[in-house]
Amino acid sequence: MAAIQGLRGTGQFTSDFRPTNYRELFTLLEPNGTAPLQALLAMTSSESTDDPKYNHFRDELPTRTIVVNGALNNSATTLTFDNDTADEAFIVSGTVLHNPATGENILATADANTSANTVTIQRGYHSTAAAVADDQELIIAGSSFIEGGTSPTAVSFDATVDHNFTQIFKTAISVSGTLQNTNLRTGDKEQEQLTKALKLHMGDIERAFFFGTRGETNGSTANPKRTTGGLFSMITNVIDCASATTSSNKMTEKEFDKFLIEDIFAFGSNEKVAFAGPRCITNMMELGKNRWQPVQIDNAYGVAFTRYTTFAGDLLVYMHPMFRQVGALSQEMLILDMNHLNYRYMAGRDTQLVRDIQNNDFDGVKHMYMSECGLEMTHSKVHHRIKNWSALS
Repeated sequence: MAAIQGLRGTGQFTSDFRPTNYRELFTLLEPNGTAPLQALLAMTSSESTDDPKYNHFRDELPTRTIVVNGALNNSATTLTFDNDTADEAFIVSGTVLHNPATGENILATADANTSANTVTIQRGYHSTAAAVADDQELIIAGSSFIEGGTSPTAVSFDATVDHNFTQIFKTAISVSGTLQNTNLRTGDKEQEQLTKALKLHMGDIERAFFFGTRGETNGSTANPKRTTGGLFSMITNVIDCASATTSSNKMTEKEFDKFLIEDIFAFGSNEKVAFAGPRCITNMMELGKNRWQPVQIDNAYGVAFTRYTTFAGDLLVYMHPMFRQVGALSQEMLILDMNHLNYRYMAGRDTQLVRDIQNNDFDGVKHMYMSECGLEMTHSKVHHRIKNWSALS
């Protein structure tokens, strides 16, 4: 231990005391700038990987519902269900099925035949038997067994495996030795180029995390090239206002709230982030004039959001600058559950400045920002995309 008198400054601390992670430094300095998604990921979830392909298990509890194939009268004792019903195996002897349309409870008296898509049933189980309509959804409503009975048939389900890749991003700057030593009114040109390069570098990663498609080229060679999958390619829940709303390319306030309550907040967190284009923001501003009282919030992410509240959850809305710059994104909105998004980086290869990579005979310097990183989406159904929302109707 060495005692030090007088003023302390940052220059007195080595890298052991001052870690310099450029990605986090950038997002802290410019949280509302070109890479707000990076700002959120930097503050929430980052994890290293020791392989450029990173896998994760994706699992969820089943809904345990079936769809009837063919109408039944009130005395039929064999039920046929659609062959694409995923939860048929959960119907074992003793399972109680409920028909929400009639209030009837139906008892399965044998295990479902998953090959024939049928199950033997007892009608009106402590309820009134009633006709069952074709395509009626039945709900598995528990089970019922005799006292002193045996155990039912075991049913299990497995997780699925998904993956993504890290992608190598590089942004270089180069200045001559003469320029290094020239006095410019605009200041140090080398430092200026480094600042601009870092902004461009983080912007490249941000855009890849939106537009990237997962892939690997020459994977069996010594020099494979990989791209990370982005949000637009990985989000499967898409609400297209060209066809999903009453008026083409328009959405009413009621329809917007309905999508939020019944679909968007059906799974995942009750607080989600919405990156939106200017036309979507304009539509939401019009909603605000009618009943919505926009509340500006500065949360721990360092990004200023506007909160839109429903009974199902809160939407934290932000106009992404890229959505304003790219005309095709004007009518787009991506709604993200940040608890199911992670920034993954190759161990030892998170964003860093690699200095002096020039050839020995080069009269000047060349530096490069480099990152090897990717986006991880642990669940897709908690995220949504709204497209072609041109106006409020």
